[in-house]
Amino acid sequence: MEFDETKIKMSVTRRGFLTTMGVGAAVAVTGRYASGASSDETVMLPEEMAKIRLHVNGRVHRLLVEPRWTLLFVLREKLGLTGTKVGCERGECGACTVLMDNIPRYACMTLAVEAQGFEITTLEGLMKGEDLGRVQEAFLEHDAFQCGYCTPGQIMAAEGLLKDDPEPSPDAIRRGMSGNLCRCGAYTHIFEAVDEAGKRKRGKS
Repeated sequence: MEFDETKIKMSVTRRGFLTTMGVGAAVAVTGRYASGASSDETVMLPEEMAKIRLHVNGRVHRLLVEPRWTLLFVLREKLGLTGTKVGCERGECGACTVLMDNIPRYACMTLAVEAQGFEITTLEGLMKGEDLGRVQEAFLEHDAFQCGYCTPGQIMAAEGLLKDDPEPSPDAIRRGMSGNLCRCGAYTHIFEAVDEAGKRKRGKS
């Protein structure tokens, strides 16, 4: 059974998305077709495979997935895009942050079947060959990491912030990055890196 490939836009904040995903994921996996279903509809079991198309980093990937698989799992295990990190896997740390239509989203809280129709960007998609993107360069030069595990998610959150607000204030940077945790505590350098990346994107540095 194929899922509908119609593009579904969701105008929600990251935190608003998190508050609804628990219910949304459960419905999509266990009761989407059963609740109120007519007699000619088929119930899809979690272990059944579905054909999907994902647009990732400018390429289209056609995959067979289980409806319970997260976007995080598919990116890492099926597409080999390991820049997206496995962290808490419950929408708290932000290590798995990717962009969906330029909006930061937690890949661990997004089902792969829900990601159809969106333009997905991972850390790998920010590079041009071996050249780093402006945000990546700023993180490197401002030493905005220690262990580095959270860094891919921090960079993707910063990219999303700067696409939405090209000239964020210090408060806007703190708010925009608040969904990503750095257990090493490198927040001061992270905020400086985001500010510098914004200046470079605006051609002021």
